[in-house]
Parts: sequence; C-alpha cells; structure tokens
Amino acid sequence: MNMTPPTGKVNDQYRVQKPKRLRDVPGYIKRLIGDTSERMFYIIKLVWEANRGIMFIMAFMTLFNGIMPVIGSLISKEILNDLAKAYQNELTSFQIIAVLLIAQFVYLLFKDAITRVYSTVLRISGEIVANHIKIKLMTKSKEVDLSSYDSPEYYTKLENATREAARRPIESLTATFSIISTVISIVSYIVIILAVGILPALVIIAVSIPSTVISFYFRRKNHDYLSRKSNERRQLAYYSELITNKDLVKEMRTLDLTDTFIEKYKSVFGVYFKGLRKLMVLECMWNLGAGILSTAVNCVLFVMIARGVWSGEYEVGNYALYTGALNSIAGGVASLITTTASIYESTLFINNMISFMKEEPKIVPSIDPPRKVERGIGHTIVFEHVSFRYPGAEHDVLTDINFTVSPNESVVLVGLNGAGKTTLIKLLMRLYDPTEGIILLDGHDIREYDVTALYAMFGVVFQDYGKYAVTVRENIAFGEVTKNIVDEDIEKAALYSNAQDFITKLPQKYDTPLMRYFEDSGTELSGGQWQKIAIARAFYADSDILILDEPTASLDAIAEQEIFTQFETLREGKSSIFVSHRLSSATTANKIVVLNNGTVEETGTHAELMKAGGEYYKLFSTQAQRYQSPEDCR
Repeated sequence: MNMTPPTGKVNDQYRVQKPKRLRDVPGYIKRLIGDTSERMFYIIKLVWEANRGIMFIMAFMTLFNGIMPVIGSLISKEILNDLAKAYQNELTSFQIIAVLLIAQFVYLLFKDAITRVYSTVLRISGEIVANHIKIKLMTKSKEVDLSSYDSPEYYTKLENATREAARRPIESLTATFSIISTVISIVSYIVIILAVGILPALVIIAVSIPSTVISFYFRRKNHDYLSRKSNERRQLAYYSELITNKDLVKEMRTLDLTDTFIEKYKSVFGVYFKGLRKLMVLECMWNLGAGILSTAVNCVLFVMIARGVWSGEYEVGNYALYTGALNSIAGGVASLITTTASIYESTLFINNMISFMKEEPKIVPSIDPPRKVERGIGHTIVFEHVSFRYPGAEHDVLTDINFTVSPNESVVLVGLNGAGKTTLIKLLMRLYDPTEGIILLDGHDIREYDVTALYAMFGVVFQDYGKYAVTVRENIAFGEVTKNIVDEDIEKAALYSNAQDFITKLPQKYDTPLMRYFEDSGTELSGGQWQKIAIARAFYADSDILILDEPTASLDAIAEQEIFTQFETLREGKSSIFVSHRLSSATTANKIVVLNNGTVEETGTHAELMKAGGEYYKLFSTQAQRYQSPEDCR
C-alpha cells in the first residue's frame, strides 16, 4: 500500500470563500445557501435513484410528525382542565374524561406504531441507499485511470468518498423532512401561545441565535478537520489491516512486528484524536453557555404563565399547554439549529463523493468514434521514441524506446529488476499513456482504439496476478468473463498450464472453493499452484496477443520447461511478449529486447546477442554458471 502522505489540503472545489468585509456577508450567505441547496438536490437524486418509495414515505411522515405533537398537547390540555373541574365538583360525569383518556391512548398507540414502523423503514432505506452508493463508487472506480492508483491524493478522495457517503444521504434527507415537520409544529404552537402573547415565542427564538452560530461554526470545523486528517485515518486502517492480514500473519509473528505496528497505530491515533477531542470540548463549552441562557429565559416565562394561572387568568390545563408549547418551540428551534447544521455538515461530506464521481478518465479513445480492433489476425506493434514517467516522479522510467513486434512474433523482454520491463507492458496494453512518443498497433496510434476492445485482445499474466476467493473453475474462467463457461475449455487451459494434475486431486476438483475467506471447505494453494491457475487464465482467453510477465517465477525448472513447451504450441498464429529472469526461456524467441535503466540496450536473437558479447551475453553467462558444477566451469 502506498503510504506517501498526501498534501493534506481540504477539498476546496465546492467551498464558499468566507467574506472579508461586512458588505460581503449577504452575498456569502446567498452562495452558501445556493451551494448547500445544490448538494441537497444531488442527495435527493441519489435517494430517488435508489428507491422512489422512500421519498413518498418521508413526505407522509413529515406531515405526521409535524401535526401529531400538537394533537397530543391539545388532548392533554382537555384532560387536565376536565380533571380540575371534576376536583372542583364542576363536572359530574366521568364519561367525558374517559373518552379523552381513550383518545389519548389511541393517539399514543397510533403514534408509537407509526414511529416504530418508520424507524424500521429508515433502517431498510439506509441499507438500500448505502448499497446504491457503494455500487456507484465501485462502478466509477472501474473508469478511473490506473495512474490514479499511484497517487496518494486519489486515495484521499476515495477514502473521503467512501467514509461518509454511504450513510450521509439518507441522514440528510431524513433531517430535511424533519425540519419541515418541526416548522409545522413550531407554527402550530406559536398559534397556541398567542393566547399569552407573541413576545414569549419571539424571546425563545431570539435566545436560540447563539446556538445557531455555534452549531454551524463547529460543523464546518469538524468537516475541515476530518478532511485534513484523511491520511491519518488511512494510516490507522493500514496498521490495523497489517496485523490481521492472513497473508502477512506468518511474517508478523516470526519477526515479532505486531507490537511495533500497534505502537504506530497508537501514535497516529494520539495525533488524530487530540485535535478531534479539542473540537468536541470547545463545542461542549460553548453549547453549555448557550443552554444556561436558554434555561434562564424559559424559567422567567414559566413563572409568568404560572402567575396567570394563580390569578385565574388561565385554567390549570392551559398551564401545561402553554409551558409545553414554549418547551416545544424552544426544542423545535434547537432541533432546527442542530438539524440544519447537520444537513450542512452532511452536504459538505457529499462534496467528497461529488468530487470523486467527477474524476475524469484520461485513458479514452482520442477519436470519436474510436477505431475498432480487428481480431483473429497477426498484429504489428511499433514503439516509436516512447518515454514514460510516473505521475509525480522526477525521472523517466523508460527513455526513447524503439522496437517492433511483427505478426506472430515471439518477443522476450530481458533486464535487471527496475529496468522497466513491466512498465513497458503496461504502456503496450494502454494501462498508461506514454509521456512522449507513440505506440502503433497495425499502423495506427494505439490511443485511437476502443479501450475495452483493446484490452480484450490481450491474454495476460501479471507478476502480481489475482488470487480470487471463488472456485477453481471461476478463477480460470476470469481469463475471459464475456465468454460462456465451457468445461472442456476450462480443463484444456488447466492442462496446458500443468494445473490439471493438482486440480483433480482437490476435494471438489474444479468446483473447489479457493482460500479460506468465506468457507471452511476453502483450499489454500501454494504459490506455484496459484501461478499455474493464473497461466491457465491466459490460455483460456481467446486472445490475439499473449503477454506473460514473469509467468513462471514460482515454478521449478521442470514445470517451467513444460509450460513453455505448451506455450510454443499455443502461441501459433499469435504474437507473444513475455518477461522472464530465467534466460533459458529466451533461447527460442524470435526477438530478445534487452532493457537497461529504462533504455533499449540491444535487440536480436539469442545467437546474435551471444555473438555480440554485450549485456545479454553477460546476463546469460552469469546465470548459466549457476547451473554448472565447479568441474564444468574448468
């Protein structure tokens, strides 16, 4: 995993710049509202795409949650007033009170049932929307250029997008509808409190202003802090994963590295949590002060209403109604503040997803419509003055590369580690584009071709081939997923890669699940067995060009020779390019390209290069000595 720290900058693409002068404040607020609304529409679109029914249920619950508290308060007021009359012998029948109590019971039962059902619906909706967003992110990842995966900034974008985007949309939408419900309730309670006067309601709203400012300020601070600390969160996830990674557990134990990485985890968490805790404590202190002010004002207003009841101006039940109304207005305003601040914060996090979804791939056809790839013919590949430098690197990995792969020709790339062999293959497959120069396929710039069709013409085994926790059959069939699985072709590919012998000895043969990630019956293969599965994948593909990057690194010399014997048969009618450090495999190639420090040192057949006595001669002779006894070397 690339642990290079990113710049740590907060994503400013959608940030509204703070006003520098007082006269700029109205414009700032207008832009802030506009940008927040734009992000909210994006969230609504996401939820609508996931399931339209969610929106209709939320609309119904908006009205329900806005009206029901007021109805409950009115029922409670009537019960208290009638009980007071009964206590004073002004009400002779209990029947009216009984009807009100039944009404209150039905109200509470109905409200509780709907609330519980809605809570369940929200949980289900959250899973639906989260799944929809994860699929969108995964689909988008398919479009992102391979070069993005070399950039820490890309991982920051991806981490920020996946961290919050799955849960924030449904939370934001629920909060938005909750605001409408709260406004309905506040307006209803203000109408009720008009019997006392409009001043109490206005005072309650006025004292909420400090809380509003505090909430919005700290929501922005929280968002900015989490965005800046994306690198630390990735480090925490990385260290945690290292300790629990099944492929690394042997080395972690034998080298006693677990405590080392636990300490690294603690160290990073200490730095990360220190700033977060400071924000939380500051917000708590400011909110505490605002809460004391609000409570003091409520106390004064309650005394005023109690005095009105004492003087006979209001009935006893009206005290409960009016104080309840004031409490509800205060609570509603507080809810509006926190909910609006929460929506604001959530929409800021949605920026991360929007930014990631707007990532534009650069590996696209250079012409429209793109050129079609002709299949089933011999292809000519030409590298003309090709140079390449990885994004952010200071030096070229490849410099002024020139050579040709003729139709049906077998080419071997030779060179020391770091010479640029694998990078050259990535350029040929157009996983990257050259920094300079051009690669021609059948006389045309490779960038003119449809990218997906271009990939389909290659049968490839990379150094870091995939190990997939599925069955043997599926692992081999992944060589060409668009092709219907034919058992005969699967077994033929396994035979050519020398994998059939060990596959037939597995518990369920080709249907044996590999790796013990999900099933107890999963089988763990050796490195050499996995490599044979990967080679079978390349043989299974109906490709025009075979590319094998160190395809036999984990195999013994006998197994390697058997595979190359099969390879010679299978490559008939196809061009082939392979990388191998065992130079004995290069002796039968039509062409050998020797790379040294990113440049082409020499090209030719084995006989030609041995006669020239250059770099290839040195490499081959050095390797040959290792297989000779001291007596043979005399």
